[in-house]
Amino acid sequence: MPGTSLTPELRAELERVAEAHGCELVHAEYPAGRLRLFLDREAGVTLEDCEAVSKDVSALLDVLDFGRGRYTLEVSSPGLDRQLHRPKDYQRFVGRRIRVRFVDPESGRRATIAGRLAAYHEVDGGAIDLVETEPRRDLAVRLRDIEMAKLEIEL
Repeated sequence: MPGTSLTPELRAELERVAEAHGCELVHAEYPAGRLRLFLDREAGVTLEDCEAVSKDVSALLDVLDFGRGRYTLEVSSPGLDRQLHRPKDYQRFVGRRIRVRFVDPESGRRATIAGRLAAYHEVDGGAIDLVETEPRRDLAVRLRDIEMAKLEIEL
């Protein structure tokens, strides 16, 4: 929807609504008329959490006159194969297997690789170390080069 965006102020309001229900807003996006909110909490997100946040966010958006037309509001948990968006996410999931799509800064080519997230470093905008990868053994990737990262489901 032209003219509608997730401003820092709107994101802060959405975070406050989630926090009021004991949840953390881990990601918000607005692609193609769909406002998607992803919630997390230590004990896990319930359907009741999603319903309560959805109700309050819907009321907030009405007050703020969000959008100039129709939009869909989706509220859910990030799931077992959740995407990693913030430095905090990488820190939290050190030790887990992840799949990362990134742009190699030397060649400029895209690559996708799976491996174990061995470390997160707060240097130069953030970086991660991956181990147990194929075909390489170890790999360091700057966060600014990552297009998408998500947890892999381990059984």
